[in-house]
Amino acid sequence: MGLLIKNGTIVSSTAEYQADLLIEDEKIKEIAVNIPEGDHEVVDAAGKYIFPGGVDEHVHMGPFDSYGFETSHAALVGGTTTIVDFAPQDQGDTVINSFHRHKDEKAKGIASPDFSFHGMVMDTSEALLDEIPKMVENGIVNLKFFMAYNGTPFHVEDDLIFKAMQICKDYGITPWVHCENGDMIEVLKEEAVKNGVTKPIGHYLSSPPTVEDEAVQRLIYLAKLADCPVFIVHNTTEGACENIKRAQDQGQPVYGETCTHYLTIDTSFLEKENFEGAKWVCGPAIRPKEHLEAVWKAVKDGTLMGIGSDHAACVGGFEKAKKRGIDDFTKIPNGVPGMQDRLNMVWTQGVEKGRINRQDFVRLCMENPAKVCGIYPQKGALLPGSDADVLIWDPNYEGTISVENSYEGTDYNTFEGFPQKGIADKVFLRGHLMAERGKLVGEKGQGQYVKPQPYTVCYSNYHQKKAE
Repeated sequence: MGLLIKNGTIVSSTAEYQADLLIEDEKIKEIAVNIPEGDHEVVDAAGKYIFPGGVDEHVHMGPFDSYGFETSHAALVGGTTTIVDFAPQDQGDTVINSFHRHKDEKAKGIASPDFSFHGMVMDTSEALLDEIPKMVENGIVNLKFFMAYNGTPFHVEDDLIFKAMQICKDYGITPWVHCENGDMIEVLKEEAVKNGVTKPIGHYLSSPPTVEDEAVQRLIYLAKLADCPVFIVHNTTEGACENIKRAQDQGQPVYGETCTHYLTIDTSFLEKENFEGAKWVCGPAIRPKEHLEAVWKAVKDGTLMGIGSDHAACVGGFEKAKKRGIDDFTKIPNGVPGMQDRLNMVWTQGVEKGRINRQDFVRLCMENPAKVCGIYPQKGALLPGSDADVLIWDPNYEGTISVENSYEGTDYNTFEGFPQKGIADKVFLRGHLMAERGKLVGEKGQGQYVKPQPYTVCYSNYHQKKAE
């Protein structure tokens, strides 16, 4: 006996059509019109859309003093069935060892959605270069570097990024890079403090769009010289998107994403009274409104491939974490929660407002994230043989986003008070019902590790270019 979903409208990145979907043994068995009910359990999806389960390519479950996998069921409640975390390198240890420790000790048996990982460089000796050839067999196909955060373990100098790129390309590993000019930020931060700036808006003033624009272009030059594909994370500015588009038009394999809050939150939020603006302090900084519209354009035209959450819910939330910087904006911890409401916000602010269509929604929130993470078509697709991660979406729901309905483990919601149109009516993880209309109904800790494959979609144009 299987699970048969009938009467819904199936939506892919290229089409939508009426069909039934049969699930057996945690996989999609068949998609066809009028599949006989037999003795299958039947779910009626009339009037609703059927999407692949959401794939969030960018979450932080622990490394930034944020809540860990014990709160990952929040993703399921919002319709996301797979999250891809960054496994931070422990000081004095290798990326590979740290990756396995993070996976086996912090995720297995605790994660509720299925999960995968990117490697994250945080100990910048050249021993890294000897590790890269062994990464793929250990499950690392994307490797994260930070150009910002000078003076911390996160910061990686350009020369090491460049040397790593020269090796990564031989093994199908994609460098993922946080692009901000750390030197500029440190100077501007010192100037802001000297000028008496203490409030959260100081975070934006010391991290203006130029620091991102410059670093994105610099990375593009490094990648071109190394002849390596590259993926640029959480793009927030018009200039960054223009730099990426120009490189793409010249045939360079440069890819990128943005995140939900960079499409919906602007700098006016940082200026809210009573220190409320600290809730939206994150890296890169929140931008003025004109940049939001430019980033929407970039996700629509394909310049940016995906929309992640960059979820990082600070332990202690607003009251006990963010308020540490109440007299000094430089002490406000970075990070915003967001994995639960990613799809709600993209649908409401994107699809419902005509910025993107339903096919774009699947492309940006399910299919492309799976492709850039090396887990497609196991994830991010409704195809025979794919995991039965199915999201039944009710477009008629109307409500308001609030921390009162949050499962993210923190005391505030990044999108508090925003309207919500549409809801994850039923969320199936490998055929098992896990969430229903904003409530968790399945058992926590059921997530399984998904091992990614190298040579992700970021290598597609690279190989075509090399062949020419």
